[in-house]
Amino acid sequence: MRLGIDFGTTRIVVAACDRGNYPVVTFEGPDGGAHDWFPPLVAVKDGHRLYGWQAWSLQEDPQATVVRSLKRFLSDAGPLTPVEIGGLETPLATLLAELASELKTALLTASNLQIQSGEPLEAMLGVPASANSNQRFLTVDAFGAAGFSVIGLLNEPSAASIEYGHSHRETTNAKEHILVYDLGGGTFDASLVELDERSHAVVASEGIPTLGGDDFDGLLAELALPEQDDLTQSEIFRLYEECRVRKEALNPNSRKVVVDLDVVRAGMSPVTIPVSDFYERCEALVEETVHAVTDLTSRTQSLEAIYVTGGGSELPLVARLLRETYGRKVKRSPYTRAATAIGLAIQADKSSGYQLRERFTRYFGVWREADAGRVMRFDPLFAKGTELPNAGDPPLEQRRTYTAVHNIGHFRYLECSHLDDWGQPDGSITVWDEIRFPLDPALQEVEALQNVPVAHVYQGQEIAETYRCGAGGELEVEIANLSSGYSRRYRLGKWGAGSAPIVPGKAKRTAAKKKAAGR
Repeated sequence: MRLGIDFGTTRIVVAACDRGNYPVVTFEGPDGGAHDWFPPLVAVKDGHRLYGWQAWSLQEDPQATVVRSLKRFLSDAGPLTPVEIGGLETPLATLLAELASELKTALLTASNLQIQSGEPLEAMLGVPASANSNQRFLTVDAFGAAGFSVIGLLNEPSAASIEYGHSHRETTNAKEHILVYDLGGGTFDASLVELDERSHAVVASEGIPTLGGDDFDGLLAELALPEQDDLTQSEIFRLYEECRVRKEALNPNSRKVVVDLDVVRAGMSPVTIPVSDFYERCEALVEETVHAVTDLTSRTQSLEAIYVTGGGSELPLVARLLRETYGRKVKRSPYTRAATAIGLAIQADKSSGYQLRERFTRYFGVWREADAGRVMRFDPLFAKGTELPNAGDPPLEQRRTYTAVHNIGHFRYLECSHLDDWGQPDGSITVWDEIRFPLDPALQEVEALQNVPVAHVYQGQEIAETYRCGAGGELEVEIANLSSGYSRRYRLGKWGAGSAPIVPGKAKRTAAKKKAAGR
């Protein structure tokens, strides 16, 4: 069975391929009710890890610690980065794989899917358009480890554009442009997409990887309870969940929001907050998304619609600010929280006939010495906007050859959202773990190259670096000493060995939230 899986920050939504239909999967929750989403929660109780609905049922248990929004750590952590929950440290890759495994179990045993015994689950996965290669690797690796057959990876706003085309373009074959505005639980992405009859091409994308519905929850939590330093992980979880529930209940006519702090800690009194105060705090965040939209819409003279998706976009303030700027062009998806999953399922369906041409959404490159070692310059190996290969096509390839002037190649890779006027990294920057390669043949058997000083040693060794980027944005490099005939291949990522533990619920505030609080 083929599935589209939107691995969201606060909800996992799954859609199935069913003979040309793409229904959203419903799950049976612990209350016996049907839910069209699966909770990406992790809990620790008595030294044991629990996930999904099992974790959900423990949120009132004083002996358990429940945390949410694990996805928000993917961009800055690696597979081996430890995550501390309830005093128990677990590698991030293990948490993600076990969460995906619990999702698979729920699909097989507690959903409305009719799955034959032994039938493989083939998954098209969604990731934020602004996701770096590390996040893409972690997502694919987790679902693969859980037993899913991962058939592809697609940017979330691109998937939503496919759902738009499937739902809105049955009566026209004319070429047009839409802008997908995708504000989810943890990230914001916008993609300008050119739609043809059955062919979609991403023209450009922008995103804010640290802005989403979670941040609105956090701002409401700060208004309700300014001092949170003495809260436990479990109390932080309950505070944010209470604020999420109250936020999602708002409508355009709401005038006040009541946050029941008794659910956070027994004996705390409820707090009433004017909705205008809450919106005032949120406005700077929403304006950041509107600025990103404006940058993209300036690239076309024929914009058909701004298609609004993502759970975070349901905040009434979002629609108001968008309509003040773009008027009738703003169209809200009827499947705000499920458009991405439906689009992923359509893309996974071989018979749907949809073709999508994705683009590299960030710059990826390496620092190199210049001017006889006096300065370091950024070499962008894959430029933002470069068209990615389709699934099944050969990967993109870039090659660099040179004569070595060091004994060791010390490669420091990074990704960034923008370059400044001098071609140096700017905007959102992700720094990778470093690679060391023995340029000197005498060092090729040395394991701990980090203990060998890098020195200028000209030996006339010809070196070739070959970089490859696949359809999902995954990256690898093969470094070869052509003169002496040896090479090594590396899968590029942020592995996180030796990293300080992540402690969910105690993370520092994002720059976007600081900006909102400073208004």
